Amino acid sequence: MKIGVLAMQGAYREHLQMLKALGVEAIDVRYEEDIDNIDGLIIPGGESTTMGKLIKTLGLYNKLKSRIENGMPVWGTCAGMILLAKNIVNENYNHLAVMDINVRRNAYGRQLGSFETKALVKGIGDNIEMVFIRAPYIESVGENIEILSTVDGNIVAAQEENMLVTSFHPELTEDLRMHKYFVDIVAKSIK
Repeated sequence: MKIGVLAMQGAYREHLQMLKALGVEAIDVRYEEDIDNIDGLIIPGGESTTMGKLIKTLGLYNKLKSRIENGMPVWGTCAGMILLAKNIVNENYNHLAVMDINVRRNAYGRQLGSFETKALVKGIGDNIEMVFIRAPYIESVGENIEILSTVDGNIVAAQEENMLVTSFHPELTEDLRMHKYFVDIVAKSIK
């Protein structure tokens, strides 16, 4: 099993370290051909508008969208959630538009609105460490979306078949449980 991490900006190195700590082969994804060589992909945090433009400029968009639509597991954290969403609230654009969620960008405010907490994530456990940095949250979901976690009444983790999203950054903690959950999704997809 090989899991890629989109390596354009954000905490992609930290995601790679978490995967390696779980004994998983992990690679940077920067070029279209990299997408052919992975079984799953993590789209990290960063600046969603910039990342969306880079995906198109670097020629990754079509292959990435196709692989996800054809079942390749993908996990979007923070900006990655925005890239996967079919709708971005109060915006007239979207990016990959593959997951049936409506996301609000910078929902917790700017940098000063960043915070940490612990909460339950369905199917994983309680006291999951959550680091929110200029984080989005999900305002509403389609009928096939499973809500995995809420914080203060806001949806911060969800799953739709092969797609997982979190508003928070598990890669900035020492808790490997979210990464293990995603690795298990990838492992089931390649059996």
